[in-house]
Amino acid sequence: MNSDSYFDQRKTTSIQKLREIKKQLPLICNEYFIGIQNSTSELTQLGYATDLRLFFQFLTTQIIEFENVNIRSFNYQHLAQVTTTHIEMFLEYVTYYETDGKPRRNSLKTKARKLATLKSFFKYNYNKNNLPCDPASKVMTPKMLEKPIIRLDVDEISRLLDVAEAGEGLTPQQKAYHKRTAKRDLAILTLFLGTGIRISELVGLNIQDVDFNNNAFKITRKGGNQTILYFGDEVARALLGYLDERAQNPLLDDEPALFLSLQNKRINVRSVQNLVQKYARIITPLKHITPHKLRSTYGTTLYQNTNDIYVVAEVLGHKDINTTKKHYAAISDEIKRAASKKVTLRSNRVDYSDQLDNNDEE
Repeated sequence: MNSDSYFDQRKTTSIQKLREIKKQLPLICNEYFIGIQNSTSELTQLGYATDLRLFFQFLTTQIIEFENVNIRSFNYQHLAQVTTTHIEMFLEYVTYYETDGKPRRNSLKTKARKLATLKSFFKYNYNKNNLPCDPASKVMTPKMLEKPIIRLDVDEISRLLDVAEAGEGLTPQQKAYHKRTAKRDLAILTLFLGTGIRISELVGLNIQDVDFNNNAFKITRKGGNQTILYFGDEVARALLGYLDERAQNPLLDDEPALFLSLQNKRINVRSVQNLVQKYARIITPLKHITPHKLRSTYGTTLYQNTNDIYVVAEVLGHKDINTTKKHYAAISDEIKRAASKKVTLRSNRVDYSDQLDNNDEE
């Protein structure tokens, strides 16, 4: 099994799911997916297909003009009748709806992504002369609310690693599992915080991808490109501690994955998310810490130590430097705390009651 097996499997799974969803879409969508296959990843195409399925379900169940149209038979003549208002109604609909009796809610960010799908779909068909106009181009993208960028400060980083190592604050049930996962969990958290690796990149790592002679490892970036990252001695110690323990299990000799679940299989994304949140809730319950927040923490620390936004962009694998500037050059909690101490209130307070008493004596 080669180092790309995880990503190859993920690609295969995405293709299989995409094919199943396409069977539920209008036949006219086939041309669109053929047209974008060389410019978008399988995961992106799967997301587009999921959004389009919901859109056509909405049209044929919620819009009078299309209520007698079978989704599979939805043709270009029908598509030409879709208006800007219909698309705006769809965005309002997905704010809250039900599927199989289960409530579904979508944030502004998710609605913006669904609109991006429709803009891509209608623009493609307009450019191919399948439509007389592009109604989606006239729909305004939902205004995104600026969320505070959440990261860990220096003390929180230290306490997070201490909790992962010692297990303090865990429930009795969690402590029972912790005895078997402590070194693995510490290695995962240390790798996140020491390299800024993405969760998919971490999950996809194989043992052979790590080179301790050079403190380096090879990862597969978004889009399939491979690159080499480097790590410090703290990360090396955590990884070696985990690998020493892992090597004691002879059943794992043929398993290439670096990080394993309790079932001795490659750990999955959800499990990594859960373990990060499990430890983070103990040390900072008011912050919703995810693997991506650990990546943000590393990016901010790297920027503060190098003051070079281009280095941060290169290490984190950002194609657009503006993304790096937005997320990692922002003022940190540490700086804000320091700034708050520069302003003192009432430090030179005058006791006016004493002044009044003195004036009375005069």
